Amino acid sequence: MEGIINVNKPSGITSFDVIRVLRKTLKIKRIGHTGTLDPLAQGVLVVCVGKATKLVQDIEGYSKVYLAGFELGYQTDTYDIEGSTVKISDKTQVSSEKFEEVIKGFIGNITQVPPMYSALKVNGQKLYELARKGIEIERKSRDITVDFIEIVEFDGHKGKIRCQVSKGTYIRSLINDIGEQLGTYATMTSLVREKVGNIDISNSYSLEMIESLVSEGKNDFLCTVEKFFNYPALSLNKEKDLKLFLNGNTVRFNATDGRYKIYYDNNFLGLANVGNNLLKGYKYF
Repeated sequence: MEGIINVNKPSGITSFDVIRVLRKTLKIKRIGHTGTLDPLAQGVLVVCVGKATKLVQDIEGYSKVYLAGFELGYQTDTYDIEGSTVKISDKTQVSSEKFEEVIKGFIGNITQVPPMYSALKVNGQKLYELARKGIEIERKSRDITVDFIEIVEFDGHKGKIRCQVSKGTYIRSLINDIGEQLGTYATMTSLVREKVGNIDISNSYSLEMIESLVSEGKNDFLCTVEKFFNYPALSLNKEKDLKLFLNGNTVRFNATDGRYKIYYDNNFLGLANVGNNLLKGYKYF
C-alpha cells in the first residue's frame, strides 16, 4: 500500500497518535505525517504511506491555512489554553478598528520567535523539555511569511482569525505577538488547519471513516502519488533515456522549465525538474 491520505486529525490527540492508529488500521509500518499539529489543534494532517513517505519533506514546505480562536487579557506559558496562566492584563477589550490596524502589520515577510513549548531542538534538546523544567533560553527569530489574515469574528475581547502562513509558522506565537502589539496579552483558544497547499479539510477523512472503509475492503481515502501532484506529464520515448532517468542522470528533453510527472510506456516513473531543456528526476516510484 502506498499513497497520500488527507486525515482530519481530531483535537485531543497528538499527530503521532494518528500515525499509531493508522499503522494498526492499515497494517503497515512505513507511514509519516507532513507537519505536526499540537494536541489542541484539529484539521488537515497529510499522511504519506509506503513509498510516498519520500514526499514528506516536499509537502511540509506547502503553505497552510488556519482558523484560530483567541482571547485577550491573559498569557499562558504555552501561548494557548492548555498552558498555565502566567500574565494577566487589565486591558481585555480593544476596538475593532485597532485590531484591524494591528493585524495588517503582521502580513507579509516577518520574523517570529518560536515558543518555548515547541518541539524545536537546541543543542540536541527539545525546547518543551527545557520549558517543563522551568528553563527558558533565548531563541533565534525565524523568517516566516503571512500571506493574509482575515477577521472571521471579533467582539472586542475574543474572536477568530483565518490566516495563510509559510512552513514553520507558530499560530500560537502569532496570536501572542498580536496581543503584545495591542498593548495586552492574547492566548489561542482553538486551532483548525483548513488547508495544506491545495489539500482541503472538506476532502479529509476521519480516523473512524478510514477504519470503516478498510473493514469494507476499500481504500477510497488513499490518493496515489500520480494523482496527488497536479504537474503536467512528460513521456520518455527512448530506452536510453529511461535508463538515464532511473539511474539519476540528466536527460536532454525539450520542454518548458518546471516540474513534471514522468512516464515511460504509459507507466508512471516519478517526478522530475526540467531546466534549460535538461530533465532530472528527484523522486522515483
